[in-house]
Amino acid sequence: MNRQLNTKLILSIIATGLLSFSGVVVETATNVTFPTLMKEFSVNTSAVQWMTTGYLLVASIMMPLSAYLKTNFTSKKLFITAASSFIIGLALDALAPAFSLLVLGRVIQGIGAGIALPLMFNIILEQAPASKIGLLMGVGTLITAIAPAIGPTFGGLIVNSLGWRSIFIILIPLVVIALFIGAFAIQQITPPEKTKLNIIDILLVSVAFIGLIIGFSNLSAVAQNPVGFWIPLVVGVIALILFIYKSTHSNSPLIDLKILKNHKYSEHLGAFFLVQLGALGMSFVLPNYVQLVNMKTALVAGLLVLPGALLGAAFAPLGGAILDKFGARKPILIGIIIEIIAMVLYVGFGRQLSNGLILTFYLLFMLGMGLVMGNTMTNGLKQLPQEKSADGNGLFNTVQQFAGAVGTSIVSTIMALAQSASMPKSYAARTAIGSQNSFILLLVFLVIAGIMLNSATKLSKNS
Repeated sequence: MNRQLNTKLILSIIATGLLSFSGVVVETATNVTFPTLMKEFSVNTSAVQWMTTGYLLVASIMMPLSAYLKTNFTSKKLFITAASSFIIGLALDALAPAFSLLVLGRVIQGIGAGIALPLMFNIILEQAPASKIGLLMGVGTLITAIAPAIGPTFGGLIVNSLGWRSIFIILIPLVVIALFIGAFAIQQITPPEKTKLNIIDILLVSVAFIGLIIGFSNLSAVAQNPVGFWIPLVVGVIALILFIYKSTHSNSPLIDLKILKNHKYSEHLGAFFLVQLGALGMSFVLPNYVQLVNMKTALVAGLLVLPGALLGAAFAPLGGAILDKFGARKPILIGIIIEIIAMVLYVGFGRQLSNGLILTFYLLFMLGMGLVMGNTMTNGLKQLPQEKSADGNGLFNTVQQFAGAVGTSIVSTIMALAQSASMPKSYAARTAIGSQNSFILLLVFLVIAGIMLNSATKLSKNS
C-alpha cells in the first residue's frame, strides 16, 4: 500500500481526535461538579463517584474489544457509532432529571470514547507514512494529554458562570462537527472480515475490570470498609487470571496476549503504565496541595497546572518528530530523566511547595512527559508485526485507562492516611506530608519505568 499523508487522513485524525478529546475533557471537567451534584441530587460522595467510575468501567471494557472491532467493522462505521453514542450520552446528561440517568449518560459516553481512542491510533498506524508515524502518534498523544489539563479549568469556569449542565451542552456541537468530518474523511484500507466474538472472554474481562476498578476506588476507605476493597479486588484478579489463561489457550482470543512474550513490547507497555500512573497521580495531588495546603481556590489550582500540561502536550508531536528523525532511544531517555529530576525536586520541597515552585516543577515534569508518553507507545508498537498492531494498540489504551483508576486511588489513599493520622500538626501540614509521601512513591514508579525503558530501547527495532 502506498501510504500518503493526504487531506483525508489528516481530517480522519482530526475527527477521531476531537471525539477522543471530548471524552477525556468531559471526564476531568465533571470532577469539579461533584459538590454541586451532591447537593442538587441529594447523593453522597461514594454515589457521585459513579459519574467517573461508570464511565471509566465502560471505556476500559471497550478497549480490549478494539482489535475485534477493527477486524470485523469498517473504521467509518465504528466512528459513526462512537460519535452517535457520545452525542446521545451528552444530551441525556444535559437533560437528566435524576442522578441515575446522569450516570447512564456517562456510561453511554464511555462506549463512544472507548471506541474512539484506539480507533484514532489504529488509523495512524495503518494509514500514515512510516516517516510520519512518530509525529502523528505524538499528535494523538497531544490530544489525550491536553484534555485532562483543560478539563478542570473548563469545568470550573462553566459551573461558576453557566451551570453544570452547560459542560455537556457545549460539547455537543463539537462532537457533531467531528461526526460530519469523520463520515466524510475516514477511509477503509483493509476490508473487514467476520470473526467469532468470544462472549466468555468479554464476560471475564468485564468482571476483571469491574472488580479491579471498584476495588481500587475503595482503597482509601479500606480501614473502615475492608470488604468493599478486598472482595471486588479478589474477584477482579481471579477473572483476570482466567481471562489471561483462556486468551493464551485460544485460537480466536478477544485480544492476543501472546504478544506479551515479545519482551521489548512488554517493557514499553510496563513503563507506559508506570509513567501514566505518575502523571495521573500528580494530577490528583497538586490541585489538592494548592487548595488544602496553600489555601487557594480550585480555579487557581487548575490554572497552575495548565501551563505545564500545555507544554507537555506541545512537546508530544515534537518528541514524535525527533523519534522519526533520530530514533526512539534519545527522546524517551531524555524525557524520563527530566521527569525523574522534577519528581526529586517535588520530594525535596514536598512540605513547603509554594505555588511558584509547583508551577515550575510541573513545567519540567510535563516537558519530560511530552517526550516519553507518545514515543513509548509508538516504539512499543514498532516491536510487533503489522498484523498484531491492533492488539498491541488495544493493550496500550487499556493500560492507560486502568492507570487512571489505580494512580488516583493509590495517591488519594496515601494522602488520606496522612490527613487522618493522630499527630500534633494542622490538617494542611498533614496534607503536605501525605503529598510528599505520594511524591516518593511516584518517584519509585518513574525510576522503575526508566530502568525498563533503558532496557527496552537498547538495540530495539526502529529505535
